[in-house]
Amino acid sequence: MAKLGKRSVAARAAFEGKDNLSVEEAVKLIKSTASAKFDETLEIAMNLGVDPRHADQMVRGVVRLPNGTGKTVRVAVFARGAKADEAKEAGADIVGAEDLMEAIQGGKIDFDRCIATPDMMPIVGRLGKILGPRNLMPNPKVGTVTMDVKAAVEAAKGGEVQFKVEKAGVIHGGIGKVSFTEEKLAENVRAFVDAVTKAKPAGAKGTYVKKVSLSSTMGPGVALDLATTAAQ
Repeated sequence: MAKLGKRSVAARAAFEGKDNLSVEEAVKLIKSTASAKFDETLEIAMNLGVDPRHADQMVRGVVRLPNGTGKTVRVAVFARGAKADEAKEAGADIVGAEDLMEAIQGGKIDFDRCIATPDMMPIVGRLGKILGPRNLMPNPKVGTVTMDVKAAVEAAKGGEVQFKVEKAGVIHGGIGKVSFTEEKLAENVRAFVDAVTKAKPAGAKGTYVKKVSLSSTMGPGVALDLATTAAQ
């Protein structure tokens, strides 16, 4: 087993015996123990009572965090003509059509979000095996296949976070930077939990949200008291 560094040992000691904390208590603990040399991300993990192998139990959606993510998001847009101009004016980092498709096929994927107008989907569809596994495939259900390119780009740049349940029934997300105030992080936590809760699929049986945990990029995790995660 690899030997833990002094910072890891100290962080684990601070978390020892602490569980089922309120959102505020957990955020305070994580902020006080985050000691990496960079601004760590506050990460959330939600264990859901769903089996995503069944179509009626798939959970996916998007949430606009009230205080943003603190991350610079690079946006690529598949569009032509006026819509391409609209995307550029809205702040898109990469705009193209066949040329963008060829760049992606060549292995150049230097963006965090991909948006497309509906007429571009025959081209984008060829990239499913590349973009799909990276959760970058445009999808109308989360607003990334749209004619309102301006709004989609601005949302992506402004702190919008997409979420999708993994095979084990867990949703992960980055919901702010540890440098944010405790109040702003708590607001983001509740906004994310609220969005996932509202995305409960028709096929979900029994307890939907089983566990919610928070951690920093380099730190240990702590479970939340679910009663404190409701939007206030």
